[in-house]
Amino acid sequence: MRKLSSGQEAVPLQSPFRKWFSSRSFRYKLMMASIICILIPACITLAVYNYLTQDAVKEQAVSNSQESMMLVNNYVTNSFKYMLNVANTIQMDPELESIFKANVAGKRYTGPTAEYDEFADKNKIIKQIDNITIAGEKVNVTILLSNGSYYANYEIDEYNPLNLMNEPWFNQLKDLYGFQSYWVGTTPTVFKTQKLNNPYQMSVVRTLRWEGSTIYGFIMVTVMENQINQNFERLANNQEFMILDSHQKVISSNDVTKIGTKFTYADVSSQAEPISSEIVQVDHEDYLITQKLMPLTGWKLVSLTPYKKAIFKISGIFNKVFVFQIVSFIVFLLLLLYLLGTFTRPLVRLGKVALTVQRGDLETRSHIRGEDEIGRLGYLFDQMLDRIKEMIAEVSETQARKRQAELDMLQAQINPHFLFNVLNSIRMKVMFRGDKESAEMIGSLSKLLRMTINKDKGTITLHEEVEIVMDYMQLMNMRQKEKVQLKIDVSTDAFLKKVPRFFLQPIIENALIHGLNQSAGTITVEAWMEAQKLIVAVEDNGTGMAEETIARLRRRLTSGEDRGERGVDSRKGFSSIGLSNVNERMRMTYGDAFYMEIDSEPGRGTRVTMHIPAAEVDSEHV
Repeated sequence: MRKLSSGQEAVPLQSPFRKWFSSRSFRYKLMMASIICILIPACITLAVYNYLTQDAVKEQAVSNSQESMMLVNNYVTNSFKYMLNVANTIQMDPELESIFKANVAGKRYTGPTAEYDEFADKNKIIKQIDNITIAGEKVNVTILLSNGSYYANYEIDEYNPLNLMNEPWFNQLKDLYGFQSYWVGTTPTVFKTQKLNNPYQMSVVRTLRWEGSTIYGFIMVTVMENQINQNFERLANNQEFMILDSHQKVISSNDVTKIGTKFTYADVSSQAEPISSEIVQVDHEDYLITQKLMPLTGWKLVSLTPYKKAIFKISGIFNKVFVFQIVSFIVFLLLLLYLLGTFTRPLVRLGKVALTVQRGDLETRSHIRGEDEIGRLGYLFDQMLDRIKEMIAEVSETQARKRQAELDMLQAQINPHFLFNVLNSIRMKVMFRGDKESAEMIGSLSKLLRMTINKDKGTITLHEEVEIVMDYMQLMNMRQKEKVQLKIDVSTDAFLKKVPRFFLQPIIENALIHGLNQSAGTITVEAWMEAQKLIVAVEDNGTGMAEETIARLRRRLTSGEDRGERGVDSRKGFSSIGLSNVNERMRMTYGDAFYMEIDSEPGRGTRVTMHIPAAEVDSEHV
């Protein structure tokens, strides 16, 4: 707040930006507000989209990598299962088992046909092995018995099976029982003819035991390592697959140079998880590593994918969508600005016309037309200017007529006062001459005439209204041959209640002319307070009405039809307003809170009851 000297009001200081912005045009503010309302949500949306896109890209890359991993795992697992199936078939064949046991026991090859029997057994075993492996992948099967005998599906000059006992892992076979297997990791190929094309081999070993659990032989199934890594090539799309043993040593890979090396980037803690993926840095580059445990062998299948290549296609799609959103946003923003400029152009013109009118030129017009709000506003603005011109002319003419009317009114005020003074003078002269009845008649006429001419009083007390009715009855009795008696029964708490002027006289008139047919009778006026309402009843002992007539009259009062009693001739009484007009006038004054009831029986008279709210009415509403 800026402090001012005494007598001056403090005015809050506005910031420069707020002051500058408030001085801009409506069109500028609308465009700026539209840009802000679109730009900020768009930026937030793009930021959130970019953030969520990164997560979505990562999730999709991980999902793709794990799907590839599962497929490769199925291929590799099938290869290992095939090796186990070969070992199982040999181990569970009862005929082969009997040959092996008889050979070890020394009971098989005796007698003159020993050499032939041994030769026949070897052929039978080799043929059985060939039958097992002919439909599958190429495998080398070695059956080594504890007595030094052996059977193999390869030539002896390829590899001497007795050399198995010199392998460093051979002593660990003594712990194998039943169908337990020992998986020999990748080792250099021992078969001479296959070393050139297949530098490494992989094997699985089983033990053959007597019923007493003593080992009498060994089964070893060997495949070349490239038969395993051929499974990697089936799905290798920018992916490098490898198999790690429990010491993180690479035992198979589609990059042969890595076999035998240690892969330190695999997460050892993930051994408990069936499959896992993570992003690690290898030689300062991000790679997506996916690991899958292989329960069959206890080894781990690992895929290594450059992260950029893994997300290249996916991120490319998201980037295209992102660019499309940016371009769409810019195009629609430009279109919005153009449309806002087009829509607000009539408002700018209307503002210029308003400034011209402010300078005093009432002849200018906007000429803006259209079916929308701005078109209607321009049309109404032009109409307003036309109306202002007409009103200025009317005001000028009215002022001139008003001055003339004031003079005429001053002159007209003399006439009512003159008339009242003359009537009072006549009444006094008639009274002095002893004609008291004529003097009272002139006095009643003077009161009624004064009340009729006095328009300033819209409401009067019920006491004054009753006096008017009494004066009216006095005048009517003087002109009728037979007098009608008027009875007044008004409670003290109802006398001072405000009521509209002349609401009883038309009802008394109807009772006098239509109910009594201008013959002798009694009219009773009752009034009392009941539940915050003024109840006024007018009853006569005249001819009454038939049921059809009273029903028609009630419908007329309810629907508002036939306002005014047309059957009443004004020449027969002081007023011809009638029941309908009284009902309409009272409902206009009090609303639905007022209602009128009419009860009548032929030969017993008619009773009109009015329920009037106790609240006083304003005279200007009457």
